[in-house]
Amino acid sequence: MKNLTEIYPRLGSHTSVLTLGLVLAGTGFSSVAENAGGNALSALLEEVVVTARKREESAQDVPLSVSAYGSDQLEAMKVRDLTSLSVGMPNVALDDVGTTKGTANFSIRGLGVNSSIPSIDPTVGVFVDGVYMGLNNGIIFDTFDLESVEVLRGPQGILFGRNVTGGAVLLNTKLPGQEFEASARVTLEGGGEGLNKYVMANVSGPLTETLAAKLAVYTNDDDGWFKNEATGKEHGKADTDMARATLAWDVSEDLSIVVRYEYSESENDGPAAQNHTNASGVNPTLAFGQPTFDRDSHKFAINETGYLNSRTNFFSTQVDWDVGFGNGTVTNIFGWRDYTSEALLDVDGTALSIFHSQAWTDAEQFSNELRYAGTFNDNLTLTTGLYYFTNEINYSERRLISGGTTTQDGGGDYDVESMGVFIAGDYDVTENLTLSAGARYTKEEKEADIASLNLNVNSPCNVVSGTCDFDFQDDEEWTSFSPKLGFNYHISEEVNVYGHWSRGFRSGGYNLRNTATDPDNGPGPFDEEQVDSFELGFKMSLGERGRLNGAIFYNDIQDMQREINEADGLGVVQIIRNTADAELYGIELDSTYALTDQLVLTASIGWLNAEYTDVSFDLNGDGNVDSLDEKLDIPRAAELTYSVGLTHEMPIGDWGSMSSRINYAYRDDSAYTDNNLGYIDTQRILDVGVDFYSNDDHWVIGLYGKNLKDEVKHGGDTQLSFGTFSPLSKGTTYGVEVTYNY
Repeated sequence: MKNLTEIYPRLGSHTSVLTLGLVLAGTGFSSVAENAGGNALSALLEEVVVTARKREESAQDVPLSVSAYGSDQLEAMKVRDLTSLSVGMPNVALDDVGTTKGTANFSIRGLGVNSSIPSIDPTVGVFVDGVYMGLNNGIIFDTFDLESVEVLRGPQGILFGRNVTGGAVLLNTKLPGQEFEASARVTLEGGGEGLNKYVMANVSGPLTETLAAKLAVYTNDDDGWFKNEATGKEHGKADTDMARATLAWDVSEDLSIVVRYEYSESENDGPAAQNHTNASGVNPTLAFGQPTFDRDSHKFAINETGYLNSRTNFFSTQVDWDVGFGNGTVTNIFGWRDYTSEALLDVDGTALSIFHSQAWTDAEQFSNELRYAGTFNDNLTLTTGLYYFTNEINYSERRLISGGTTTQDGGGDYDVESMGVFIAGDYDVTENLTLSAGARYTKEEKEADIASLNLNVNSPCNVVSGTCDFDFQDDEEWTSFSPKLGFNYHISEEVNVYGHWSRGFRSGGYNLRNTATDPDNGPGPFDEEQVDSFELGFKMSLGERGRLNGAIFYNDIQDMQREINEADGLGVVQIIRNTADAELYGIELDSTYALTDQLVLTASIGWLNAEYTDVSFDLNGDGNVDSLDEKLDIPRAAELTYSVGLTHEMPIGDWGSMSSRINYAYRDDSAYTDNNLGYIDTQRILDVGVDFYSNDDHWVIGLYGKNLKDEVKHGGDTQLSFGTFSPLSKGTTYGVEVTYNY
């Protein structure tokens, strides 16, 4: 077997950084953390409780690849939304597509999407308090008051169902307790053109002996980090307000009910759309005499500021009933989410009105999961349940070409109904060996009524308002069986190894943004994507020093589902097809290690090899399906990711303690478009911070800097005939934060 430097020559250039992180993590240092100290260090060394197997257990006990962050860790890292965790986990990219703010473009182990079309299902599912988010749009707006974030790497199809072929992200909000608690936090960020202000507060406590309540509120007023070179004004303004109310009722010793309701509304500028030279060497200067900006800069010039206005209502309930049968628990989780948005964006990325676009989205989902978990004969743990999900999406789009002299209107109504039944069991053969097996059966139906944009030229209509005629109507049904087999063996109390084979699937469906004139590339349906995953891993406790975990994996993908972006005149055609079979394999290591009783090291590395094994679509657009297509890179599959961080804590006299941290994270460049003409740049993210904690636990004062190397990150790199559409993310930001805990 080849070593890593033979497989990946550039790894040699990172040797010094990786040595600092991973060699020290696995070797003894002169001082052991007998006491992790206070705030930040204890947060890093604590074992986060996760729900990756639908039951609460330590992350170190779960035979899965999990990156878990507790509330203290999230607060120390100044996590504002999931993209704050985008770079730093092995083989994980949690990016915002940038086309419309808050649209997830997540990829894990090379399985990801590159689309803002609402009918495109993700490869990485997002679950909030156990409720699946059925729409990529609007799910990575600001997060607050979280108990934990769990990132599960690899297919999770048994317990989490559809659209988790890459993995799953679980967000768990905080519950009220039986003691009165209150806190408030004010944050001020700069570094760009305008200031960014956050205010967060929550209050919770008992209403009666059995009933507790919590109210958490959040507001963000961002004046805009960017400068629009066309107007000289700040760009990227955002005004977001959120409120979450939670009731926790202990009805009896055996029965508890949690009710949550969250409301959010947001008004934002459109994307900071950069147009730089495309892979064919064409840019807006050559095409229209407009300024062209270096893709390694945060500069852009647009004449349409644009906007994204959205509103979300989210209601969920969880009922837990402890029963005598198997000393188990019956759990029912119900969720309802209503999302509405209207957007306008400057797609051409110039100071001319060449190609602008408007979009309207209404989406309403219902879901219910009823499950049972129990233990029999002290050696069989069983989890089984039923799942039901519906999602109704109404989407309308208007393209304004050449200043609106030409318009295209279209979109569609989309109805999804999914039902599943699942069972998973863990059997303790001996004190050290546990065997696992499980399966899920899913039946899904989708119905689509679509108005093609190319058939509504200069005939204005709106699907959401019900004024468009549909030229395509169809429905399709899919069934899937997802099994899993695995083992977990404890070599000692400190070390266990695990392995499993599992299968996941990504739903088939339809393209609501149809612009193709070729019927073969029309609205669909496209078929399911299936992933068979093999993983072998280990988890090692280093006692009070920390932990070291690792895994190797192999994924076999059948009927890979992709969105193909092709330049078309002044616009772009987006075709969704099952394009290829592929294999992806790699390794992952991550560790947290106390170098001394005041200094903790965190480190991780992920390496990924992704390649096509059989291609059935002309990916490079040369008119042939051949070996040249197979040699292309799979999009969103960065080869190397790693991170190294140090956190140090020291007392400050009688007042309190100071915690300082530095973290460097790296992610390779990767293809964005399937023809490899568009790509995402290498990311080298340097974050630093220092927090001051008072001894009375009331005050925390923090200073921090993010992305200090001012790395440029594009949400995408769509190729246009006159350049690119490449939405920008923020560069360097500095912040000061004050928290008061009552």
